[in-house]
Amino acid sequence: MELLGTTQLASYCGTKKSCLFPDLAPTSTTKDTYQSYYLPGYRYLSSWRPSLLHKVVSVPPSSDKQFNPTGRPPTILPALRSSLHDWHHANMAQLKGSEASRYRASRLNTDSMRLMQDKDQLTYQMQEDSRRNLGERISNIDFWRSELIYELECLLKETQALETAKQRLECAADEMQGPLKRALECLYHREKRKGIDLVHDNVEKNLIKEVDVFKDCQEILTKLAQKISQQLGINRDAQHALEQDLSDKTSAHFIDEKCFNLRNTSDSISFYHGVEKADETVSVPATWAKFSEDNIRCSQHARANSVKLREDAEVGLESTSEEMWNHFISTNLAFNNRIAEVADAKNKLQAQLAKILQEIFQTEDTIMLLERSIKAKEYPLKVAQTRLEGRTKRPNIELCRDAPQFQLVTEVYTIDDTLQTLKQRLQEARDTLQMLNVNKSKLEHEISVKANSFFIDKTCMDMRKVFPSTPRLIGYT
Repeated sequence: MELLGTTQLASYCGTKKSCLFPDLAPTSTTKDTYQSYYLPGYRYLSSWRPSLLHKVVSVPPSSDKQFNPTGRPPTILPALRSSLHDWHHANMAQLKGSEASRYRASRLNTDSMRLMQDKDQLTYQMQEDSRRNLGERISNIDFWRSELIYELECLLKETQALETAKQRLECAADEMQGPLKRALECLYHREKRKGIDLVHDNVEKNLIKEVDVFKDCQEILTKLAQKISQQLGINRDAQHALEQDLSDKTSAHFIDEKCFNLRNTSDSISFYHGVEKADETVSVPATWAKFSEDNIRCSQHARANSVKLREDAEVGLESTSEEMWNHFISTNLAFNNRIAEVADAKNKLQAQLAKILQEIFQTEDTIMLLERSIKAKEYPLKVAQTRLEGRTKRPNIELCRDAPQFQLVTEVYTIDDTLQTLKQRLQEARDTLQMLNVNKSKLEHEISVKANSFFIDKTCMDMRKVFPSTPRLIGYT
């Protein structure tokens, strides 16, 4: 190994053997005396200075002023230099350290390559698992979407059928309005009967019952229509829930499909730091599936109720139509019987008129007596009230609530009640007299009254010649 130059206090050596007898160094050291040489990781040798001998820069003048023909400083003793053994030991240590560093670097590189391969495989596997899970999720969404679409179609059909049933009920209820109106008009016309003819006969009973039956049938159909309206609202709620669920699943399907199609080379990928920590989920797979299952079950329950309501509506339409026809025929028979009875009652009217005249005479006499009695009670009332007013003028302690005071107060109240009772009875008697006079007037014109009654019943029968057909009564137009 060839050694290069040293500093002023070190000697230049050639081979290893020549270093055993070094020559004296030159007296001065310049830049030209060094050979510039560059090694990787080392500084230029021209800038290197030894650390052990940096203080030896000059030789102080001797006191005895001996003559030194060369002018060179004395050489450093060999005892101050490092030994060759230490030099070999340092080289070996350096080589071992470098070898150990190289070995550690080699192991680090190998482990890093293996780590990168493992992590690449793990990342790829995780990405494939996520993609597979997204595919399974898309399949689940497709399944529930198909179930929701099928249930929604069934619900829409059932809702349409229920709306048709509602329209039939409303048409039937409107169709009953005509017969009901005619029955009420018959009742109103028969209210124009006079005197004894204004009676609650079988015709009126049948008409009232017919009106009640028509109203009951109309109410039944109206309630069924209202129930159907409520059920239609429930159906619409179920439809809205299905449509909302279907819309959400369509959006989720689009998003998951978009995520499924993302690749490492996609343009739309980006960093979203912290997104894995934000958990805004509101369901788990079990509750997610149960939500759609509940929506479908609610829709199925609504469809079952709709079917039952449609069956009830059909039964209600048939039963009400039959019942209305039966009462219509019964009322017509009662009308015919009543028209025959009116003619037989005409001969008995004279006797009834005599009795009415007698009652009028007695009622007029009673009214006259009541007026006299009321007039007679006014003077005792004046006396009692005058006594009470006079006793209010008693001075100071003499204003005593004594027995006369109690008696006078009681007398005033009693007479006043008596007057009120008599006046009320007088009014009743006058009303009775008025009623008797009206009946007398009616009975005096009984022939025209009977003709009028006969005309009314015949008019009612003419009105009842028209009645809705059965198809119209069950809602078909």
